[in-house]
Amino acid sequence: MCNYFSYKRISTKEERGMQKFNRQIAAIEKYAKENDIEYVAEFQEDESGKSFDNRKEWNRLEKLLQKGDTIVFKDISRFTREAEAGYKKYMELLERGIDLIFIDNQTVSTPYIKQLLNVAEKQNLVAKTSLESTVKLLLIVELDRVEQERLILINRIKNGIEASEKKQGRSKGTLDKMSDELKEDIKNFLNDRSIKQIDLMKKHGISRNTLKKYIEIVKCGQAV
Repeated sequence: MCNYFSYKRISTKEERGMQKFNRQIAAIEKYAKENDIEYVAEFQEDESGKSFDNRKEWNRLEKLLQKGDTIVFKDISRFTREAEAGYKKYMELLERGIDLIFIDNQTVSTPYIKQLLNVAEKQNLVAKTSLESTVKLLLIVELDRVEQERLILINRIKNGIEASEKKQGRSKGTLDKMSDELKEDIKNFLNDRSIKQIDLMKKHGISRNTLKKYIEIVKCGQAV
């Protein structure tokens, strides 16, 4: 019997709440409705995507998995944000007969990958080896992209802090209007909680209370 599970993850050590999962919940529920499936169990947690070992809910989910089961994610970054460990875990689950569905990244979902591997099996040695290498490269490139996106966002915030320290004539908490740059940084913060509030405060020269107000404004805008 094939069982469907869903998994949602955010990386945050503060301000935990259901709002952070809203987009993932909506996407996963929509997928279930469109594909006429029901989830046997749904898992969500606030934890870093750099490792699988520290994720209690993920480890609980893994213990339930049997051959033929399927896990549904909104995107591959919910599965992992670390290329090497992510590839190893992906192949481990694939070999166990577990399907991974990434709603926003269908070309690395296991059904598509298995189709490519099945085609490779029917080719001669040269074509088979070439296609298998292409599949491996596809997975690694996508996993590496997710990892690099996270690093770029963090570095952009830190670089912004250095630039803001050189500016003169602006005191903390005196922003009357949220800048486009701050709005974009807050959106990145809400999607990747390895970005710290203190970094945003330093970069934009605002107080914690002011930042919290802007965060709520952005949240309301996303929920509309």
